[in-house]
Amino acid sequence: MARNIAAIDLIFLLLETADTPMHVGGVMLFDRPPGRGRDVVEGIVQAYRRARPRPPFDQVPWLAVTGLPSWRAAPAVDLDHHIRHLVLPRGSDERTLWRLVEDLHESPLDRQRPLFRLWIIDGLPQRRFALYFKVHHALVDGIAATARVVASLARRPTSPIGPPFFAVNVDGRRRRSPPLSAELAELARTALGDAAAVRDVSLGLVRRALLGALSRRGDGSQPFSGPDLPLNQPIRGPRSFAALALPVAEMRTVAHAFGGTINDVAAAAVDAGVHAFLADHGWQPDRPLVAMCPVSLRAAGDTTATTQASAIFVPLGAPQAPAAERMRAVIASLRSGKDEIRRLTRDGALIYAASVLGLAAVAEFMHAGALTGHVANLVISNVPGAREDRYLGGARLRAVYPVSVLGAGIGLNVTLASHFDTMGIGFVGNRAALGGLETLAGHTRRAFDDLVEAAFVATASEWTPPRRRR
Repeated sequence: MARNIAAIDLIFLLLETADTPMHVGGVMLFDRPPGRGRDVVEGIVQAYRRARPRPPFDQVPWLAVTGLPSWRAAPAVDLDHHIRHLVLPRGSDERTLWRLVEDLHESPLDRQRPLFRLWIIDGLPQRRFALYFKVHHALVDGIAATARVVASLARRPTSPIGPPFFAVNVDGRRRRSPPLSAELAELARTALGDAAAVRDVSLGLVRRALLGALSRRGDGSQPFSGPDLPLNQPIRGPRSFAALALPVAEMRTVAHAFGGTINDVAAAAVDAGVHAFLADHGWQPDRPLVAMCPVSLRAAGDTTATTQASAIFVPLGAPQAPAAERMRAVIASLRSGKDEIRRLTRDGALIYAASVLGLAAVAEFMHAGALTGHVANLVISNVPGAREDRYLGGARLRAVYPVSVLGAGIGLNVTLASHFDTMGIGFVGNRAALGGLETLAGHTRRAFDDLVEAAFVATASEWTPPRRRR
C-alpha cells in the first residue's frame, strides 16, 4: 500500500545530489565476547540476512511527474546487497576503519532499492568489530535512527541476536503522517495562524543582519551571520571522517560548574577545536562561528520513521576567548536560540527551519553564499542513546560514532551520540576544502581538557573556607 511522503522528508529527496547525498549513518564498535572467534560476526551476518524488513525499510520513493510523491513497496529486497561482510587486512586499526567509512559514506543510496545499507566489519585490533550503517534522511532523523538501533540490541550478553534496526518493531507513541496535500494545507493554515510569531522571527532576522553589519552581537537564532571560511566552500564528493570519545561523567561535571548542559560543553569544546584547526591552516575568522543546531520536535516516546526537527543558528565563542568565557558565551547563545524556537508552535518551528534552509540552498546553488552570508559555518547536533550497556550476539557495544550529512553550503558536521558512560563524537567534513579531520578531533579533545580545568577553577573560586574560631 502506497504511503504519501511527508513534506519535510520530500525536501531531503529533492535536495540530494551526487555531491550532497542525504543519508545519515553511524559506526558502532563492539568488543567480541571472551573465548569467541569470528563465528560471532558470521552469526550476526547470517541472522541479519534472514530478517524481514519492516516499513519503511521495504519501500522505495516514487516521484513521478503525475500524482503525489509516495513510498511504494519494493518489488524485492535483496539483503545480500543491503548487508555486507568485510574483513580488514592484517595490521588495520581504527584509522583504517575511519578511511573505509569515508569511502562508504560518500556515495548516494540507490533509489531503486530501499534506502538503507549496513556493513559488518571485522579485523579490528583488541578483538573488536564494527557495524557501519547509512539510512536516507527521508526515512528517519537521528533520534528515530538511534531509537531503532538501540531497540535492536540486547540488554544482556546471553540474549540471542535480535532483529536489526530495519526489522525491529519499535514500540512507543507514533505520530501518524497525514497525506501530503493535507499536510501542506495544514502548514499554510499554521503559517497564517502563527503570523505574529513568523513576523517576529522575520523582523528578528532583519535586525540581526543589521547588527552583524555593525559588528554587534544580538540574541537568539542568527542565520547568515557567520564569517566566510573554507568551512563553506562548495561541497564535493569525497568526505573526511574522524571520531572522538569523551567521558560523560566529566562532561556533566563541567556542565554543572557553569550552569549549562552536556550539549553546551560539547559545543564549546568543538568551537575551540575548530578555531585551533583553522589556525593550523592559516584561516583566522574575525568573529564567532555560527553553528546550526537541530532541535527535536518529537513528543516523548514518538519513534515514527520520519524527520521531526527544527534548527537554531547560534553564534559561539569569540575566536581568542579563554575556555571559561567561551563556555559562558555558548550557554547564553544556545539558551537564547532554544527559547526563541519554543515561542513557536511545532509547525511554525518547521516552517522557520525549512524557510531558512531553503534560502540557504538557493544561495549556494547560485554561488552567492559569500555575498549573502552562509547560513552557518558548521552543524553541531546531539542524539541521545542508551543509558546502560547493550549487546549484540554477546558482544558489548563500546561506543557509537555518528556519521552525518553535509548540505546547504555547510562543509562540517559534528554529531554526538551518547552510550552509557561514553559520548561518541563523529566529525564529517568536505575533504576537498578541509582535508583530513584527525587534527580537529585532537584539538577538540584538548579543548575539552581546558574546560575541565576551567570548571575546577570556577568551582574552587566559589568555595569559601570556614571561619576559624578565635
